Amino acid sequence: MIPHERSLVKKLENQPFALIGVNSDKNLEDLKTKLAKEQMTWRHFRDGGTDGPIAKAWNVHGWPTTYVIDQDGIIRFKDLRDEEAEKAILALLAKAKKPAEAGGK
Repeated sequence: MIPHERSLVKKLENQPFALIGVNSDKNLEDLKTKLAKEQMTWRHFRDGGTDGPIAKAWNVHGWPTTYVIDQDGIIRFKDLRDEEAEKAILALLAKAKKPAEAGGK
């Protein structure tokens, strides 16, 4: 999963796309080491454990849990991985571009 996330971040670096990680790691130094080792350069938040406030608010009970959220902040997909996630993201990006192109600006 992480290698595909790295390639997706690179592929979409000039697109209106953001990958955000929420980590359940309790130890900040271990997390920093892991992020550096795995070259996970995208933004991360540390939730402080599997019962952290983000996990509770988003009703996360298994790791990893993934959400694909559109430009309007609506959750469109949950728990997609690798190529399946990329396909969904690319479709949402294409859909988001169409109204702007239609307006001629």
